[in-house]
This record gives sequence, C-alpha cells and structure tokens, in this order.
Amino acid sequence: MTGWASWTTVNVFAGTGGVRTVELGVLTGNLSVHTTWYGTEADVAVQYSGGSDWYTMSGSPVPCHSEEESRALHQAAVEAVQEGGGAVLSHPTYHRRTG
Repeated sequence: MTGWASWTTVNVFAGTGGVRTVELGVLTGNLSVHTTWYGTEADVAVQYSGGSDWYTMSGSPVPCHSEEESRALHQAAVEAVQEGGGAVLSHPTYHRRTG
C-alpha cells in the first residue's frame, strides 16, 4: 500500500557537532526537523528554526514502507540531531532504534 505523510518538530537543539546536511555541511543550534514519507521512502530535512530554507539530512532518503516506520524514523532523526556528533541518517541505526 502506498501513502503520504509528514511530520515537523521545531526547536530541536543540536548536540555538540550538529547535524550533517548534503547542501551545507554541518548545521548547529536551534533547528527544525521535517520528515516526508512517500510510500516507499522518507526524506528528512533540517532548517534553522524560523528560517525558510530546508537542507537534506545526510543519509536521506531512507527506505521506509509504512507510515508507522516513517514516524519512527522521524523520531530517530530528532534524537540523532539532539545527540549531535555530525548526525547522519543510516538505515541500520533507524532499525536498531525502532526494535
């Protein structure tokens, strides 16, 4: 079954080392995290909170076959940003965090 869903979490404070993006490298500070699921994969992007430009989180898109999986991926991305360390998405990390 295919579908579509999206989530945004604002005021996510990046841990030391921030989050790695495709376009700009590392972003730090107060960020927003946005996940869009398109039925078979999910895209995750970040922006400076209150900004207008979104930047692709390194490792995105991620294979994702259900809305439930994509919601768990979003939460894992938020947690990765909070942890910092040049956070990137990785499919094995996402699965480890969701069981």
